[in-house]
Amino acid sequence: MRRVAVIPGDGVGQEVMPQALRVLSRLDASRELRLDAFDFGADRWLRTGVGLPEGQVEAFRRDYAAILFGAVGDPRVPGQAHAREILLALRFGLDLYVNFRPCRLRHERLGLLKGRGPRDVDFVIFRENTQGFYTGGGRVEREGSADEVAVAEETHTRAGVERLVRAGFEWARAHGRRRVTLGDKSNAVPAHALWLRTFREVAREYPELEAKHLYVDALAMELVRRPEDFDVIVTTNLFGDILSDLGAALIGGPGLAPSANLNPASTPLFEPVHGSAPDLAGRGVVNPLAMLLTLALMLETLGYAEDARRVERAVDAAIAAGEVTVDLGGTLSTVQATDAVLRHLDVEG
Repeated sequence: MRRVAVIPGDGVGQEVMPQALRVLSRLDASRELRLDAFDFGADRWLRTGVGLPEGQVEAFRRDYAAILFGAVGDPRVPGQAHAREILLALRFGLDLYVNFRPCRLRHERLGLLKGRGPRDVDFVIFRENTQGFYTGGGRVEREGSADEVAVAEETHTRAGVERLVRAGFEWARAHGRRRVTLGDKSNAVPAHALWLRTFREVAREYPELEAKHLYVDALAMELVRRPEDFDVIVTTNLFGDILSDLGAALIGGPGLAPSANLNPASTPLFEPVHGSAPDLAGRGVVNPLAMLLTLALMLETLGYAEDARRVERAVDAAIAAGEVTVDLGGTLSTVQATDAVLRHLDVEG
């Protein structure tokens, strides 16, 4: 049996995770996966002051095939200290250098862009996940005074940039995509010249693919103007964070946005993009589809491609039938929306 760590986390994570497990129980993969639940989140942190026990990251690396994560974040915790301790510790501790975010419009009525349908909005973002501004480098001087100075340090290494860029090209080649686009700000940020040089060097190894470079502000504009021009985007940690939220908006909102944190040599972590959404927690209205699509990503990564496709087809059928939550124009609750997906899953067998 392959072990999967299940972490519902905080807020709506505790509502969408049970729905994902309901769907998983109806799939062939469930017979080969052992699910181990963990209560890491705000409640435990407030009770014990500990986000992740000592040695837990290494246990996940050693003993688990994947981590299925709900969400983390709770207003009761000052500064979201537990969120950094849990999620960032997992990303950095497991060296999950790829944050993979697919942005696929699943039905034309969900799109924001006039005249653009599912064939036009279908790209993936490879966001570098362990470097950049999110390493916490920098300082604050004379805090609270009129002379306060805040400095943020952005760190990139050749090895870190190259492995992320190469992952994007390899994914494009393996999935029949034609274009890989780099988004940086090398015209204004000297450190980003490393990204541009590395991208151009790696691109030469993939002559069958079109390699394009755009400054990130122009890239954001072009995603709205001509989303059909993009297949794979590779970019920095900060820019990937921003662009993937734009991508989520183009496909119908965060309730449809899955993500994966990957490293072929480590234990992957899968989570929906929407976060803990404390304003929605406990109301039974959160959209479960991002969590279900995240489950599909996990299944595909673990080698259960047909189960993954079945989940995606059932989600698409529910969307087409209008059997969705309020954020997508429907009237269903979290549980009812999952019920609809399960009915479509059963119909296709």
